[in-house]
Amino acid sequence: MNRIGVLTSGGDAPGMNAAIRAVVRMAISHGLAVTGVRDGYAGLIRGDFTDLDLRSVGGIIHRGGTFLGTSRAPEFQEPEGRARAAAALRRAGIDALVVIGGDGSFRGAHLLHQEHGIPVAGVPGTIDNDVGGTDHAIGFMTAVDTALEAIDRIRDTAEAFNRVFFVEVMGRHCGELALEVGLAGGADEILIPELPVNIEALCHTLQVRRERGKQGSIVVVAEGVGGAFEIARQVRECIGYESRVTVVGHVQRGGPPGAFDRVLASRLGAAAVEALLEGQTEALAGESCGQAVVRPLSAAWDHRRTIDERTRHLMRTLGE
Repeated sequence: MNRIGVLTSGGDAPGMNAAIRAVVRMAISHGLAVTGVRDGYAGLIRGDFTDLDLRSVGGIIHRGGTFLGTSRAPEFQEPEGRARAAAALRRAGIDALVVIGGDGSFRGAHLLHQEHGIPVAGVPGTIDNDVGGTDHAIGFMTAVDTALEAIDRIRDTAEAFNRVFFVEVMGRHCGELALEVGLAGGADEILIPELPVNIEALCHTLQVRRERGKQGSIVVVAEGVGGAFEIARQVRECIGYESRVTVVGHVQRGGPPGAFDRVLASRLGAAAVEALLEGQTEALAGESCGQAVVRPLSAAWDHRRTIDERTRHLMRTLGE
């Protein structure tokens, strides 16, 4: 192996630049050349490459987003698109590929290897933290901190006006971000896509808290539940409490990564390169109990993450 490629795919996450930096510097330390792929799989198909050296990844560990760019490339989902991507890799002399992204990105990498024999290694990067085979994905903890700061500020105005605030955070299919933020922010309730929404039970919880003398309430809503505005409307019709909705939105994806994500990205990026050097052809660099571990890439979807009901129960207990 002489040269590896690296790309970022799917939604951006704080710490992706730190992961690119780790891939480049670990590869160069082992005598490999590194090529960056611009704009994810879309750039791979069109052969949009740039050589990366030590200098090109200097001063990026603290930057959010991804300096290589990212995209969602429907053409890569088709065999013809993957064939063009493999041909572009071979023309550029790239022997293996590191993919930094989420579940969908890894499924694409799997097909690229299966159909064209390109060795691939995945580095989980998604604020949803919905990738199997790892305790944490890059960007998750920074997104939690970002949403938590918003809740801390919203609480002040919720208490001043004795309102119910519905705070919508990201998480189309996975409620782990909402759970973590809700527990850390002392929310009254957390609504996640994995569990059905019970408006009657939610209203009862809010009434109990108000009768106890609580000024203002916070309900954290994962976006995949179906919309915080609709839930707020139903609650107003049910118990008549004045409410407001705040959508934290894409703010959660941006900004400098926290220390946790910088360290995690550095460990996982380096582990991905080492896995390829050891001859692994479909590897997932993940984290377990604070340490980097390498598993088969299929662990990203074979070992689906499940919601820890103990977190939800703890949030309710501590909020009583």
